[in-house]
Amino acid sequence: MSLPTQAIDRLFQRLSATYGAHWTRQWADVPMTDIKTVWAHELDMFADNLKAIGWALENLPDYCPNLMQFKTLCKQSPRPDYKHLESPKAPLDIVDSEVLKMVQALVEPKKDKDYKDWARSLKKRDDAGEVLSPHQLWSYKTALELITK
Repeated sequence: MSLPTQAIDRLFQRLSATYGAHWTRQWADVPMTDIKTVWAHELDMFADNLKAIGWALENLPDYCPNLMQFKTLCKQSPRPDYKHLESPKAPLDIVDSEVLKMVQALVEPKKDKDYKDWARSLKKRDDAGEVLSPHQLWSYKTALELITK
């Protein structure tokens, strides 16, 4: 895919009017159709965003840019401003009740949960003769209050 011929023709008219003889002299020995074909191919990434080319034309440098310099200038154009849909707002009473559920789950201990099950598991392993690290021994004994202070 390439940039439309009409867009390239308008681009070359603008650059020719801006830079005059300096623009036309640089293409003296090359057929203009070949030059325009290469420019159309290199600038095809802007086919869906001609505003980038327009921005580059409004911000031309003082010197006559070559193709790669002009392409870089196009890449510096501001991104299109896409309108994003706002996310729907949840009713405040539902938000409040869900936050309350989360806080209660974090704060209120579960009555049927054994929070020292890990310590009892380590004690069983120790009683069965498994070699535990000193930290494991100290941790389960402290948790199960088997160590007197």
